[in-house]
Amino acid sequence: MGGHLAAALVSPALAGAHGVVGRSDLPIPEWLFGWAAAAVLAVSFVALAVLWPDPKLQEDSWRPKLAGLGRALTSAPAQFVFGAVGVFLFFLTLYAALFGVETATANWAPTFVYVIFWVGLVAVSVVFGDVFRALNPWRAIGRAVAWIAARIAGGSLPDALPYPEKLGRWPAVVGLAGFAWLELVLSTGNDPRTLGIAIIVYSAATFVGMALYGVEAWTRHGEAFSVYFNLFSRISPGEVRGREIGFRRPLSGLPGLDVVPGTIAFIAVMIGSTTFDGAAESPLWADVAPELSDFFQTIGFSPERALELAFTLGLVLAILLVRGFYEMGIRGAKSVGGGFTSKELGRSFAHTLVPIAFAYVAAHYLTLLLYQGQAAWFLASDPLGKGSDLLGTADRAIDYGVIGATNSWYFQVGFVVLGHVAGLILAHDHALALYSKARLAVRSQYWMLAVMVGFTTLALWLLAQVNQ
Repeated sequence: MGGHLAAALVSPALAGAHGVVGRSDLPIPEWLFGWAAAAVLAVSFVALAVLWPDPKLQEDSWRPKLAGLGRALTSAPAQFVFGAVGVFLFFLTLYAALFGVETATANWAPTFVYVIFWVGLVAVSVVFGDVFRALNPWRAIGRAVAWIAARIAGGSLPDALPYPEKLGRWPAVVGLAGFAWLELVLSTGNDPRTLGIAIIVYSAATFVGMALYGVEAWTRHGEAFSVYFNLFSRISPGEVRGREIGFRRPLSGLPGLDVVPGTIAFIAVMIGSTTFDGAAESPLWADVAPELSDFFQTIGFSPERALELAFTLGLVLAILLVRGFYEMGIRGAKSVGGGFTSKELGRSFAHTLVPIAFAYVAAHYLTLLLYQGQAAWFLASDPLGKGSDLLGTADRAIDYGVIGATNSWYFQVGFVVLGHVAGLILAHDHALALYSKARLAVRSQYWMLAVMVGFTTLALWLLAQVNQ
């Protein structure tokens, strides 16, 4: 949770509080998992080259189903209820952050934001689709304010400014990077008051964007969490279109991603921030961070600010590492021919990184969600941490036996491998549609295989390093 990494350097006992847990009882060596995962990817690559000769995910396979349920869930009353739920949770969280106790573990806000919202909603999005769109409190408030203003004005409001094409998803990149910095770098990021101020600042920026460019345009490209959860929802077989619920082939929602400016950077932040969170829990970073902190102290920064600067540098480097690794794979794919520029190939294969982002989130935060997510039951009964018991669940405790250390490791490795195999499938399928010759398509994917193996190895190394 926010700020725990800085605390971990002071108190090593806190280092494991954010994600993975110990795996000292593994029946086979950890390094063997890495080789096995690489072998699975190599076998998958060969199988795709032989058994997947034509693209299967490029065409729109969505078909409407459950017409009655779709009309009910997309009706105006249902949309009002969903929006009201999102707005209620928003204000509850903000109120708890500003006026509840300052102890993070006893206050509803940090657990809801960093566990239920940030991690839990990813799993919901992958399974059920873009649920956050219906619950998005900023969208609900923006639409409500626009509706009220139009009624007061006695007609329609002036048209919003056209959303600048060059702006793309760059505002969302800034928002996501800011959230990652709040969670992973700022020493007070886990403090409810700090979190409350961050919510206010982000909300103000969001409402300004909506006022300038319209609620839907800003939600689609500028609002960080809408972009974040929408990307994960494209993995899901379910999607709502208009007033209908439909189903499609799993993963087939990703090839249609509009790769506007900032999209690749956004995905790099998704993967890079989780990469840094894992790396920062490792003994390697525990050795490097104090040296960086000492350097910043020698040039005049306080110990706390110096440590934050060290972590900021680590976060930026992790994001650049992910971006650079992807660029290396793209430049390699360009070298096989086909007449495509690096920019064209980079945009064409950007969607293949989304399952990798999910694999990193699922593997690193699995235990956080399973353990700390249980706290929502008793925190909801006493959101301010002042002794209330609104729901009768305030005396519940976290069951740390819900999953064992060994099983946790198996699940984490499984998520990593499946996520990267999914990325390999998407890359192979898109290459078949992009290149005029199947041989060129397969050759281009040698480099993407290297990228996937590299990301897999990095993910497993991070998991293994945590408890060295």
